[in-house]
Amino acid sequence: MAKLTLVPTPIGNLEDMTFRAVRILNEADTILAEDTRTTKILLKHYKIETKLQSHHKFNEHRTVEGIVERIKGGENIALVSDAGTPGISDPGFLLVRECVKQDVEVECLPGATAFVPALVASGLPDDRFCFEGFLPQKKGRNTRLAEIAAEQRTCIFYESPFRLLKTLMQLAEICEPGRNAAVAREISKKFEETVRGTLNELVRHFRIFPPRGEIVVVLDGKKNNIKL
Repeated sequence: MAKLTLVPTPIGNLEDMTFRAVRILNEADTILAEDTRTTKILLKHYKIETKLQSHHKFNEHRTVEGIVERIKGGENIALVSDAGTPGISDPGFLLVRECVKQDVEVECLPGATAFVPALVASGLPDDRFCFEGFLPQKKGRNTRLAEIAAEQRTCIFYESPFRLLKTLMQLAEICEPGRNAAVAREISKKFEETVRGTLNELVRHFRIFPPRGEIVVVLDGKKNNIKL
């Protein structure tokens, strides 16, 4: 039976692709790609010649039903994003939801997701955590930051290098003194680094060294000082 397969792609180093992911992309009838130009680089590297179709946040509302019908008609379709696992702060949810609704099989391969290595390498508690994806750029941003500051679990979110310093400064103002955090950038790429410290220390660091690249912020949870 035909199905939809979500295939994680490398978030930096092309060697992070799994053998299984390469096989699935080779065997698929069509690969849905967030940006076909980006995916063509990956396919060329692994000599994959499966046809590509654009599938991104600007057209997915219009194309979901047609794609589901194609799968029901016997076409095996693979979905990839530009980097990482489809559906995690990337297109994918709408298509998966419609497939589930219409009893079309969905499979997601294990693979790269930026927030997992950022969390594990942060040195902050990783037994309980919450993932916030990208924060609102304008409306609702301050409210979301306040919610994150009050969260007792380790909190992870993605941030633009152009907004990172402002975000760290805002968190430093509303969090209790000494709250620890880590900023991971360019994970699995040549200039990968993780900067750890208190929020104020991170503010001072990134004032001197402006951040570049893809960024993941990991914030320690608020400590509950109530004694039972």
